[in-house]
Amino acid sequence: MAQTFDRHRRLRKSAAMRNLVRENHVRVEDLIYPLFVVEGTGIKNEIPSMPGVYQLSLDKLAEEMKEIVALGIQAVLMFGVPTHKDACGTEAYNDDAITQQAMRLIKEAHPEMLVIADTCLCEYTDHGHCGVIHEGEVVNDETLKLLGQTAVSQAKAGADIIAPSNMMDGFVIAIREALDEAGFEHIPIMSYAVKYASAFYGPFRDAAGSTPQFGDRKSYQMDAANAREGMREAASDVKEGADFLIVKPGLAFMDMVLRLRENFNLPIVAYNVSAEYSMVKAAALNGWIDEERIVMETLVGFKRAGADLIITYHAKDVAKWLAR
Repeated sequence: MAQTFDRHRRLRKSAAMRNLVRENHVRVEDLIYPLFVVEGTGIKNEIPSMPGVYQLSLDKLAEEMKEIVALGIQAVLMFGVPTHKDACGTEAYNDDAITQQAMRLIKEAHPEMLVIADTCLCEYTDHGHCGVIHEGEVVNDETLKLLGQTAVSQAKAGADIIAPSNMMDGFVIAIREALDEAGFEHIPIMSYAVKYASAFYGPFRDAAGSTPQFGDRKSYQMDAANAREGMREAASDVKEGADFLIVKPGLAFMDMVLRLRENFNLPIVAYNVSAEYSMVKAAALNGWIDEERIVMETLVGFKRAGADLIITYHAKDVAKWLAR
């Protein structure tokens, strides 16, 4: 019989053959693990909506870091949850605040670990918004000054990368100028370039204590319906000096990972956000899904879309699976 169709199954015949022709791989070096640090001692609070993720006091952070290092994870993303919050987010740029203390401890114990500092005000303000409030509105340019101070303080504490997540206009150039003036020209900026006002952040706000006390963040974070706007945001950040571009949430907006990959040559980072994690965990705990297969398919999907790096709460589990 004359062959009238293609024999694609030849390359799927065995595990060895599939491994041979696999196009994308997830490596432990691709993973960035988020950490939440709190004031006090002896604290290891599991986030109820994020099983397996904890708020940690500094004395418990050392134990967590040993595990992370042993697993081969080489980058962590730092979030601080201070006890004192005020209208201007003072603890964000206090050199002795909880986040800065945590970064110094990590760098002293593990100088090879890449410490990435989330640079925003929402965890530090009593109103939960990412900037200074005047008459009920987040004021853009006044906020930029505080973000610059925060980035410099974080760099002084040992941050290897500054990751601004606030979505103010001009935040990348404001931070770049502040870092350069303070002698931190060598510190790269990992910009949350494409960040949507998303319901997928709910569990994170439990972890970071950053729920807005009024209104929402739709005047500065993007409309989930918009893709072209995301390209304009990314282009602005590239022009202002960003060194990495983040898409957040990653899974729900994987089209933006692909669009950025096709249009920019900077490293692209997908943020596999809290609700994406929590939904998988909840389903796995109920026995409804195969957690490992679901997570690995998701992460390889990020890679296939063009992500170089993945921020994920699954990082420790993935590192264990990859090591088998």
